[in-house]
Amino acid sequence: MPEPSPYVVPSISLDSLVSREIPSPRLHLVRRVAGPPAVPIDVHESVARALAPAVEKIQRGDSVAVGVGSRGIARIAELVDAVLEVLTSAGARPFIVPAMGSHGGASPAGQLAVLADLGITEASTGVPIRAGMETRIVGEVDGLEVHCAEAVFDADHVLVVNRLKSHTSFSGKVESGVAKMVAIGLGKQRGAEILHQLGPLHLEARIVAACSLITSSLPVLGGLAVIENRSKGIDAIDFLAADDIGGPREATLLDTARAHEGRLPFDQIDVLIVDTMGKEISGTGMDTNVLGRRMVRGSPEPPGVTITNVVVLHVSEGSEGNAVGLGLADFAPVAALDQVDLRATYANALTAGLQGVQRAQIPIVLATDRDAVHAALLTAGLPDLRTARVARIRSTLALDELMVTANLVETPGLEPVDAEREADLFDPAGNIRPWPSTAPSSRKSTR
Repeated sequence: MPEPSPYVVPSISLDSLVSREIPSPRLHLVRRVAGPPAVPIDVHESVARALAPAVEKIQRGDSVAVGVGSRGIARIAELVDAVLEVLTSAGARPFIVPAMGSHGGASPAGQLAVLADLGITEASTGVPIRAGMETRIVGEVDGLEVHCAEAVFDADHVLVVNRLKSHTSFSGKVESGVAKMVAIGLGKQRGAEILHQLGPLHLEARIVAACSLITSSLPVLGGLAVIENRSKGIDAIDFLAADDIGGPREATLLDTARAHEGRLPFDQIDVLIVDTMGKEISGTGMDTNVLGRRMVRGSPEPPGVTITNVVVLHVSEGSEGNAVGLGLADFAPVAALDQVDLRATYANALTAGLQGVQRAQIPIVLATDRDAVHAALLTAGLPDLRTARVARIRSTLALDELMVTANLVETPGLEPVDAEREADLFDPAGNIRPWPSTAPSSRKSTR
């Protein structure tokens, strides 16, 4: 449970602030037009095949530090089990090192809790988890110390597991992936803090340089690179040898991953309702590339949709109270603040340096879900609120089904699930209603 906030957030109703009556939006349930069905992947077979080059370098009895992060990678527990099985079958003695910078409140217990939420524990894996936050200095990059977890210095080999995806703070050839986990994830709080302190400008170059320093100084076998699809499944599993991490091969794999990332199919939205944000969803709670807003001073916003106001309703349990990214929203109900641990949030925000400040700020907080959504409508700059373009998503990772106003239903790439309009978005208490059960599409798409 999150620690109590150091202050009490007042429950302020919108009715006490404005006299205007605001109509609740009526939403249709729609889904993305299905593409070719994904081919199921055998995780254990794919991991074994990908790690074959690494296994050749392992001698019986060698210890292997396996870096595992905090992201909710598809089938992450199964992936880690497969990695451990391959290593133990080769006669190695693997152990897990949380490679997540300052996540989990920057404490060993917190990082163990994050892994446990992902289904990864000493009991479930049968291997030790060395979660200490101690680091050693490996060297310097641009006058900045490069740190690495103390635990990996005791290992004969180091292997990290991470997915490749667009970064939430910058665009480049190498963004969020294996190099970042080596340079920042394994750096624990201190290492992550130092590399982030100058902000996102040239962060890619610092990540690549720090990663190169670590791979040339420590016995890094390489990294298992996971590519996900839009439906939160695994498309491919590949292996990057130490020399390939942060180089052209990782860049090529990132291009492949980008092509599969989910995006909203709109150019303009007046109000976006996000049911849940969380650290297992994105490092920023909500993926900045989906929202079209990074909220980093001096950095350009990513291309894509323009959203006037964002409302977020919940912080996931898997966040362990870390609500970095709450500042990406403009409005929230007071209940969302009950799920926030300011200590964990601020630890992550301050470690992220310049790029963490605005994202950790608290949006306008009102009494109910309805108040928050109505306030977002009221301030969307519309002469007639009934014309508002409103969309609702479960999270920035769940984009195959959406709820949208009638003026967005005909968006190319969408098809209605049910032609009947929802009676009301909110219950009498002002809580947002559950998502309607999915049913077969009411019509065949012609797009």
